[in-house]
This record gives sequence, C-alpha cells and structure tokens, in this order.
Amino acid sequence: MIVPRTTRKEIMEKLGRKRREGKPVFIASAGSGLVAQLLEEAGADCINTFSGARLRGNGMGTMAMLWPILDSNAQTLRYTEEDILPAMRGKAFVCACLNANDPLKDMRAVLRRCLDMGVPSVSNIGPSISYVDKDSQVYRVLTQSGITFDEEIALMKLGREMDMVTIALAFDEEDSLRMVEEAQPDIFCFHAGTTKGGRRGFDSGETIEETAQRTEEVIRKLRALKEDIFLVAHGAAMETPEDAQFILDHTSCDGFWTGSSTERIPIERAVSETARRFAALGFRNPRRGEGA
Repeated sequence: MIVPRTTRKEIMEKLGRKRREGKPVFIASAGSGLVAQLLEEAGADCINTFSGARLRGNGMGTMAMLWPILDSNAQTLRYTEEDILPAMRGKAFVCACLNANDPLKDMRAVLRRCLDMGVPSVSNIGPSISYVDKDSQVYRVLTQSGITFDEEIALMKLGREMDMVTIALAFDEEDSLRMVEEAQPDIFCFHAGTTKGGRRGFDSGETIEETAQRTEEVIRKLRALKEDIFLVAHGAAMETPEDAQFILDHTSCDGFWTGSSTERIPIERAVSETARRFAALGFRNPRRGEGA
C-alpha cells in the first residue's frame, strides 16, 4: 500500500480556491478507515484523527479521552497509520489531533513521524486543556502540574515551523484569541461544546440560534487578528446538515467541522434500524421443524 501524499502548499491552494468559489470548508473526524473513506468520497476536505474519535467508534463518549485510560498520542498515531491512511485516496488530507501536553514525548519527534507517515496537518484537540472549565479545581490542579494551554500554542507554532497545515481549536473566547494571536494557525475552529444527539451526545438546551450567535461573537474578533485565516464552526446544537446550513447562513465562518454528526450519530441510527429489521425476521414456512 502506498499512501497518497500532499503538501502544505497544495492544501492551502485548494482551500483558497474553495474560498474564492464561495464553497465552505468541510472538516470531519474519523475513528475508522471505513468512516474516513466514506467521508472522503462524500467530499470532506480534511479527515481528522484523534483518540476521542477512536474511543467514540468503540461506543464511548468523546470526552472519555480526558481520562488516563490510554496513551492518546500513541493511539492516534497507530490508528492513523494503520486504519486511516491506507483507506484514503488522496482527495482529502489527514490532520492528526495530538496531545501537546504529553510528558513522555518530544512533540517535534511526534510531528516528524506524522510527516513521515503522510500526515501533513496537526491540531491541538486531542485532548485539550481548553475542554476544562477555568473556574474548576481540576483546571487549577492541571495547570499547576504543568498541563497548560501554552503547550498547545507551542505545538501549533512548531507545526508551522515544520511546514504543516495547522488547525487550532479552543472552547472559549479567551483561549481562542490567545491561540490565533500567538500561533497564527492556518485554520481555527471555535468549539461551541459537545455535540448533542445520539447515545453519547450532550444537550445543554442551547438552540442552533444561540450556538450561531456565540460562534459569530468569537470569530469576528478572530478575523480582526488574522485576516486570511480560515474559521470553522463545530459542536453544541450543530447536529444535522440543516443545523450546519444555519451556521453558514448566520455566521461569517468559512466552513464547519463535524465529528459525531457524520460519524457516531449516523452509525448509531443506521446500524440500529437495519439490525432491528433483521431481528424482526421469522420463518414463513409453518411446517418448518416438523419431524425434527
């Protein structure tokens, strides 16, 4: 198997063409090769890999990656190399979402491995300290122990230094502004919160109108910091294609990032419905089994 390769220059040129043509950028997460292949065939520009997507594919919630149940970077690198890249055909590029606060790895070496295996892009989402509420005891303990957002900013800077496409992410306005101003990423995603819907979604009660409003408030400030940045929306009430269209219609985003919306939720629905139909089957021959 020879994995298709691309470069930062080629990726940025493609995204630039989409912007000029008025087409939204479509980023999607995948926890398996099949999902990645289907997303690429459907038209996704970028396939993201991260430990949360891998756990999600095993029936756990995305936030399970916040617990010390695995080496998130090791799992991301392994399944990206073995499951995702061999399934790709070169129409979409792959972004590895990494844990910048990994105390056991030199992130320069991790990024070099990504480039060697054919991954030209990096993100700071997997997992991110930005997930954690700043007024919580957990946040204070983590930052005191050296788990900081500074490391995530440094990872994005390093990605640019190594000529990778950088896709940064944060959960609140403060982290968003810091990330864009200091790291100057190519693409930034404002994460509005865990996507609602399905078995493992979290419904905060927020409407799509409220998600769009919160997203727009942040990205307007980000655009002022870096005019040429690609800004994408993700999460919270953006569950369906209709929700994503609402975001496109009511914000100045350049596109959207899907996770559960194009992976967990459709799989849950399709498998459940089809399996129930199979389980409901019965023998139509009333004499079957006689004489046994």
